[in-house]
Amino acid sequence: MQSLEQIIELKNAPELISKLTQFSTVRNYKAGEMILDENSLIRAIPIVTRGTLKVMRTEEDGREILLYYIKPGESCIMSFLGGLHDERSKVRAEVEEDAEILFLPVEKVSLFIREYPEWLDYIFRLYHKRFEELLEIVNAIAFKKVDERLLDLLQKKKQVTGSNTLQVTHEQLAKELGTARVVVSRLLKQLEEHGHLQLGRNKITLM
Repeated sequence: MQSLEQIIELKNAPELISKLTQFSTVRNYKAGEMILDENSLIRAIPIVTRGTLKVMRTEEDGREILLYYIKPGESCIMSFLGGLHDERSKVRAEVEEDAEILFLPVEKVSLFIREYPEWLDYIFRLYHKRFEELLEIVNAIAFKKVDERLLDLLQKKKQVTGSNTLQVTHEQLAKELGTARVVVSRLLKQLEEHGHLQLGRNKITLM
């Protein structure tokens, strides 16, 4: 499978790629569909081969916040950790862009860790990347204003989609930032007035 062969740690591990393909189930999803909910049992680990997922966390007061995106060749480290320790999911994973996903049974994850050092390297790299992304989230919440966080989020979406025009609602942005829709709408209007973006119906074009 081409997507797996492009993963740095797996390039020289054809046997591992073959095992991943053999034991995984491939499924296709449309944007907006949920593949993992909070408190769900983790029976399989998702590896994205096409499209993008976003991983969200709901706070006790009901507010949500975006933690990170999962791109082709990547997986959800929270699923790895929860699956390995037989814990329920602490996050929700939704499809951001139409996606193809490999689901590897949890028992195979443990087996491959023992049999293939490349698989362990892959997990460690994901862990390192997600840890840095979560540190960025903490830093942004602690030290950045909401308008800066909003611009950062829009730039991340631009990188993920490869397009300056984003199909997204004010409500979606508010959920991902963990703030109110009226706050996002006001800030977007200000950013438009300053020439950073152009607002349309359920879309935003970055300038």
